[in-house]
Amino acid sequence: QVQLVESGGGLVQPGGSLRLSCAASGSIFSINYMGWYRQAPGKERELVATIGGGTYYADSVKGRFTISRDNAKNTVDLQMNSLKPEDTAVYYCNADVVRSTSYGNKGFLYWGQGTQVTVSS
Repeated sequence: QVQLVESGGGLVQPGGSLRLSCAASGSIFSINYMGWYRQAPGKERELVATIGGGTYYADSVKGRFTISRDNAKNTVDLQMNSLKPEDTAVYYCNADVVRSTSYGNKGFLYWGQGTQVTVSS
């Protein structure tokens, strides 16, 4: 199996910064892409950023958030700057992981348990 473990959430004042980290471990052949989603209370989960062949950012975080990845360590980070109260949410890491199976290499989508980010004065 594969586990994704996030860290780095917390409480920060508006305009502040936080860095989220996610580490994938387990039976991994390769990882196609990794990304971050978030879910605010009463709202649907939304895509924040992904990194694979390239990077993608939601319009709401462009210019403020930066996603980076260490392929050797199977980790993905999300540097969040100029945080706003509307960034408050549970942030989830996800990864498209290729595993070796009896039927060949197959891709599986995994999620972390989530880490709370609260932006408030």
